[in-house]
Amino acid sequence: MEMKLEVVFVPVSDVDKAKTFYTERLSFHADIDTKIGDNVRFVQLTPPGSQCSIVIGNGISSMKPGSLDSLLLVVKDIKKIHKTLVKNKVKVSDIKKEVWGAYHVYFSDPDGNKWQLQQQIPKK
Repeated sequence: MEMKLEVVFVPVSDVDKAKTFYTERLSFHADIDTKIGDNVRFVQLTPPGSQCSIVIGNGISSMKPGSLDSLLLVVKDIKKIHKTLVKNKVKVSDIKKEVWGAYHVYFSDPDGNKWQLQQQIPKK
């Protein structure tokens, strides 16, 4: 059996503000931005290097804005990404070394949806 996770819905209150945050501050690629009728807008954004996208919009989910907790992005160089996010004015935590063998950085989008960056610590 094969299954692929391709899209995760991220609930936001202001689509334009969220799209700007994800594309300009996090460098996500804007794949699709379309209106389907008067009350539905579908925006698909993909993190650099990812095969899974997020979708934000109006009229596409019943989730409350800011209700997602702990979406995880795996990175190769957490120090470099942390520095870039700080430069891009993303409020990020300090890099934290977790007891289970990974580095993490935590941040939220403008609605409070929580994200993590993770870099595995190489085993010796």
